[in-house]
Amino acid sequence: MREVSLDELSKKRSEYYQNIKFTISRRALNRTKISELTHVSEQYPKTRYYFSNSIKTMEATNQMSSGRCWIFAGLNILRENVAKRYNIKDFELSQNYVAFYDKLEKCNYFIESIIKLRTVNKFDRTFNLILSNGITDGGQWDMFVNIIKKYGVVPKDAFPETYQSSNTKEIDAIINRYLRKTACIIRKGVNTDLDGIKSKAMQEIYEILCTAFGVPPEVIDFEYEDKDEKYHVYKNITPVEFLKDFVEFDYDNYVSIINAPTKDKPFNETYTVQFLGNVIEGKPIKYLNLDLKRFKELVVNQIVDGEVVWFGSDCSQYQDRAGGVWDDETFDENTLFQIDDNMSKDEMLDYWESAMNHAMLFTGVNIEDGQTTKWKIQNSWGKDHAFKGYHVATDSWFDKYVYQAVINKKYLTEEELGYLKMEPNKLDLWDPMGTLAD
Repeated sequence: MREVSLDELSKKRSEYYQNIKFTISRRALNRTKISELTHVSEQYPKTRYYFSNSIKTMEATNQMSSGRCWIFAGLNILRENVAKRYNIKDFELSQNYVAFYDKLEKCNYFIESIIKLRTVNKFDRTFNLILSNGITDGGQWDMFVNIIKKYGVVPKDAFPETYQSSNTKEIDAIINRYLRKTACIIRKGVNTDLDGIKSKAMQEIYEILCTAFGVPPEVIDFEYEDKDEKYHVYKNITPVEFLKDFVEFDYDNYVSIINAPTKDKPFNETYTVQFLGNVIEGKPIKYLNLDLKRFKELVVNQIVDGEVVWFGSDCSQYQDRAGGVWDDETFDENTLFQIDDNMSKDEMLDYWESAMNHAMLFTGVNIEDGQTTKWKIQNSWGKDHAFKGYHVATDSWFDKYVYQAVINKKYLTEEELGYLKMEPNKLDLWDPMGTLAD
C-alpha cells in the first residue's frame, strides 16, 4: 500500500491554488449550501407541473417520522376504490392498523429465522444482518398484500394514529432490543424449549405493540358522509369483510416488476430475497426483472388506462424537496468540483451508490411525440410542500433511480406471465433489491 506523500501533497496544493475555478467555488461554498450553488435553473421548464395523462386522486397523506411509505402507498391505492364507490370526498384507511400487524408478523418472522440459524457461526453474514436490522418500518408490495389478505383493513378513524405509530424510532429500538435478547436466549440454550421461548416472546411483543399503537379492532362500524353530506353507516364489519366487501381490490392480479440491469440478474427471470418477509405462511417476495424499455412501457400503459402505479425508487438522489422535483440534471456538482462521478444504473447498484429506499405512487405521465418526458408522483410526506404533496420526476431520473413497479397482470404478455411461473432465483438478504424493506 502506498502512503500519502507530503511532497506530493505540497505539489497538489500548489496546483490547486493555480486554478481560479477552485478559488471561486471555495469562496462561494464558504457560506452557501452545495445544493443551492449547483441548482440548474435552466431545468425549470422541463419540470413544470403539467401532464398529458393525469389521474385525479385524493389529498397527499403523511407518514410523519416513520418508514411506512410502502404501507401508505398501498393503502392510497385502496382508498380510491372506497371513495369512488361510496361517493366520499376525502378518505384514508388506517396505516396504523396495517403497520401493527406487520410488526407483529415481522417479530414472528425474526424469531423463526433466528431459530433456523441458531447453530450457524455468529459471524455468518445472513445471521449478522438479521440481528443488526432487527425489525424495521420498511416493507415490500408482497409483504403489504400478505398483511391485508390475512388481517384486512379498516378506515383510519376506526384505528387512528398514535404518537408512537407516527414517530417510530423509540418503539422500534425497544422492540429490537427485546428481539435481540430473545435471540440471545435461543442461541445460548442447548436443550431449551424453543416453543415456550417463542410463545412467551410473542405474548410480550403483542403487549408492547398494543401499548404503543393501541389494540386493533376486531369489528368496526363504517360511518361516513358522502359528497352530498348524507350520512351512512354499516355496522359490525370485520376488517377482512371490509376489505372484501367495501374495498374490492383484487390483489392477486398484481405483480412486481423490477429494472435491475446487473450481470447477476438476467432479464426475463424472477427473483426473491432470502430471509426477507413478514407473514410466514404468506406469499414470498417475487420480482420479474425486465429491461428498461419494457419496464417503462408497462408503467405507462397502466397510467394511461387510468390506474395509479405503486413503485419503489431511490428518492435520496437529486431531490429538490421544497420544489417537489426529482431530476438528475437539476444539480450540477461535477462542474462545481471539476469531476466526473457519473455511473451507470448497474454500476450504482453493484457499488452501493443507489438502492431502493422509498415507495410512492405514479399518478400521471407526460408524453410528447410518443416519448415520456416527466412523471407525476403522489408522495406520503404531507400536503404542505411541493405541489400540495405531489411531485414531478423527469424521465431521465426515472431511468436511473426507479427500480420497481406493481403492475396488473393484464398488461403482461403470455410470455411474461410464463416467466412469473418460473422458480425464482434466490438473492442474498443484502442484495440491493431488498433494501426497500430495511
